[in-house]
Amino acid sequence: MKTFKLENEPKIETGFKTPDHYFENFSIKMMEQLPKNEPKVISIFQKRKTLIMMAAAILVLALMIPILSPSSTNTKELDAAALENYITYQSNVNQYDLISVLETEDINNIKTGIVLGDDAIEDHLSTNSNLENLILE
Repeated sequence: MKTFKLENEPKIETGFKTPDHYFENFSIKMMEQLPKNEPKVISIFQKRKTLIMMAAAILVLALMIPILSPSSTNTKELDAAALENYITYQSNVNQYDLISVLETEDINNIKTGIVLGDDAIEDHLSTNSNLENLILE
């Protein structure tokens, strides 16, 4: 067997050689291989976006209903005749209940006398056939 000396024997070259200026031009070559137009980015929430917008529109419309619809429960002032008829036909209201609610100004307004002319009295007596009841009162 022959003696083997590393320093004297011809060396075997490796099979891979890097081209000249390979690492300097690597980034430029890589950028050229990438596609020119960028792909369209689709949002994850794109489908949910329309649902959220529809829900918001429905909520706004629901909140606008009381504002836009005319209210039929407007409070109306009661006239004196309607109030008097109501009190007259209610059996559970007596004179003491009414007196306890009246203020001094209301009592003074009640005390004012009603001036009746003779013509009004004659008209009333002529239209009412029950004269005996009127005379007794």
